[in-house]
Amino acid sequence: MNILILNGPNLNLLGTREPETYGQATLADLENDLRAAFPGVTFAFFQSNHEGALIDRLHQAHQRGADGIVFNPGAYTHTSVALRDAVAAITPPVLEVHISNVHAREDFRRHSHLAPVCAGQISGLGPAGYHLAVRYFVDYALP
Repeated sequence: MNILILNGPNLNLLGTREPETYGQATLADLENDLRAAFPGVTFAFFQSNHEGALIDRLHQAHQRGADGIVFNPGAYTHTSVALRDAVAAITPPVLEVHISNVHAREDFRRHSHLAPVCAGQISGLGPAGYHLAVRYFVDYALP
């Protein structure tokens, strides 16, 4: 099973950026935790602060036959029609994940352009949201 973990803008700053909102764990910690928790899964990890690079990575996952994508689009969730269109155009299922509860934050964070074209959304459970998304793919979504 091949799963892409895709992270958008500012997630490279996990562990130092607003730790009261996003926690103390770094992106490397999150990646290592996922590898340890799911030894039978082949992960690809990618983070970019650039919308086009995220779109390119979604297209590559589609072309390379990824089984699923866990995507934290960061602030692009609320602004990017281009990312929404990229998710809609590919066949691997995408789960949208957010570390913080976007529905309990500023009004502008409550709308996701991506949610309507994703298999589901996990929000507000911290890094555990990534684990739950991978668990979904392992247990329910994929053969």
